[in-house]
Amino acid sequence: MTNLSLFFSSVGELLTDPKCLLLVFVAVACGIVVGALPGLTATMGVALMVPFTYSMDMRYGLPMLMGIYCSAVYGGSISAILLNTPGTPAAAATVMDGYTMAKRGEAGRALSMSIFASTVGGLIGVAVMILAAPAMSKIALHFTSAEFAVIALFGLSVIVSISGDSLLKGFIAAGLGLLLCCIGLDPMDGYPRFTFGSMNLYSGFELVPVLIGLFAVSECLVSIENIEHAKTVKSKMERLLSPLSDIKRCMGHIIKSGLLGTFIGCIPGAGSDIACFVAYGEAKRSSKHSEEFGTGCIEGVAAPESANNAVGGGAMIPMLSLGVPGDPVTAVLIGALMIQGLTPGPLLYRDHQDVVYLIFAAMVIANIFMFIIATAGLPLFTKVISIDKNILVPVIFILCMVGSFSLRNNIFDVWTALAFGVVGYLMQKVKLPVAPVLLALILGPMAEENLRRMLVANDGSYMPLTSPICLVLFALSVFMVVSSLRKQKKNKSK
Repeated sequence: MTNLSLFFSSVGELLTDPKCLLLVFVAVACGIVVGALPGLTATMGVALMVPFTYSMDMRYGLPMLMGIYCSAVYGGSISAILLNTPGTPAAAATVMDGYTMAKRGEAGRALSMSIFASTVGGLIGVAVMILAAPAMSKIALHFTSAEFAVIALFGLSVIVSISGDSLLKGFIAAGLGLLLCCIGLDPMDGYPRFTFGSMNLYSGFELVPVLIGLFAVSECLVSIENIEHAKTVKSKMERLLSPLSDIKRCMGHIIKSGLLGTFIGCIPGAGSDIACFVAYGEAKRSSKHSEEFGTGCIEGVAAPESANNAVGGGAMIPMLSLGVPGDPVTAVLIGALMIQGLTPGPLLYRDHQDVVYLIFAAMVIANIFMFIIATAGLPLFTKVISIDKNILVPVIFILCMVGSFSLRNNIFDVWTALAFGVVGYLMQKVKLPVAPVLLALILGPMAEENLRRMLVANDGSYMPLTSPICLVLFALSVFMVVSSLRKQKKNKSK
C-alpha cells in the first residue's frame, strides 16, 4: 500500500471508533486549557497525560497524546491575544500584534485568525510528515554543531524585524538577553558563572518565568498604574470564522510559515519558540504592509501561529524516523511509545507502519477538533477582555505566580517572574522592545554551546562553518537582515 492509502485507511479506522474520537475530543479540549494557562506548557500537558495511557490500548493512548500536543501549542495564543500573557513560549511572537488588536476591540478577529492559521499550519506539518519524512530525516542527519550554531545566528537575525522603530534599542535589548544567558553553569566545563553562590542560578533563568515576567507581570504593573483611567474594551464578535478578506491577505504567509515551521521542527533541538519568531520576522520582511507590524497587524498573528503549530509535524519526523526528538514534547512521546513496547527509529516504519499512520491520522483529526472546539469557544474567550480591570488584573497576577511556581515547584521562579516583571515595566517606560530579550534567551545558549563544541572537536578550526548547509544559512541570514533594513528605510522615507 502507498503512503496515502495507509494514511486514509488509518483515518477511516479512527473515524469509525466512537470511543477513540471521544478521547481525542476530550484531550484536545484539555490541551487548549493547558496551553492558555501561563506556565503550563505543551510539554507539561503531554507529560501529565502519559500516565493515563499506561493501561490503554495504543489505539486510544497515542491519539490522546497527539490531541493534547496539537491543541496545547494553539492554546497559548488565547492568553497571548487577550491578556498579553503567552500561555506557552511558542506564542511569544503572537503577543506583538495580537494583544494590540485586542486592545482596540478586535480580539475576535485576532482569535479567529489564530484558529485558522493554527489549523492550516498543523495540517501542513502533517502533510509534509506523511509525504517527505524519510527525505527530511536524511537532511536533519547532516546537522552538526556548526549547523546548529549558524541556525541560532539565523534566528538572531530576526532581531532586525522585531526591534520596532529603533534598531539600536533592539540590539541593546538583545544584548541584555545574551548577557543573561551567561548566568549558570558553563555548558562545556560545568564551571559556575555569575551565580553568586546561589544553587538556584546554576541552571540559569528558566524561560517560562522570564516570559511570564516580561510580558504578563509587566502588563499588570502598567495596568495598576493606569487603573483609575482604564476603559473597558468591548470586543466585536460579528462572526466566528475569519472574514475572506483576512484569509486572502494572510494565506501566503500562512502557507510559507507552515513550511518554515515544519523545516525548523524537523531539526533536533529547534522548536516552536524559535519557529514563531523566525516566521514573524520573515512575514514582516516580505509583507507589503511591513510598517503595520507591531501595531496590530493581522499577518503578525497568522504567521507565528501557523509556524508554531506546523512544528509538531516537523518534530515528529526525526522522532519516528531516527528515534531523535525534534523538540521537548517529542522527547516525552518517545517515552510514551516505549511504554507501549515500541522503539522509535527506522525499524518502526518497517515493522509497525500501522502505528506510524495511526499517529499521522490522529494529528489530522486533532487539528480538526481543535478548530471546532476553539471556534465554538470564541464568544466565551472574547468576553475575558471585557472584564473590569479591578478584577482581571489581580486574577492574571495570581495565575502568573501559580504558573511560575508550577514549573519546578520552586519559589525562586516566582521571584524571577516578579523581577523580570519590573524589568519589563522599566523597558516599556524607556521604550525598549521586550521581544529581542526573549529571543536572545532562547537562542543564546544554543549558539554558545554548539559553537564551542565545534571548536573543541576541530582543534579551534572554523572550517566546519564553510559546509554547504552553513553557507546557505549564512546567506539567508544576510539576506534577511539586508532586506529588512531596506524595508525599514523605505517605510521611514514614506
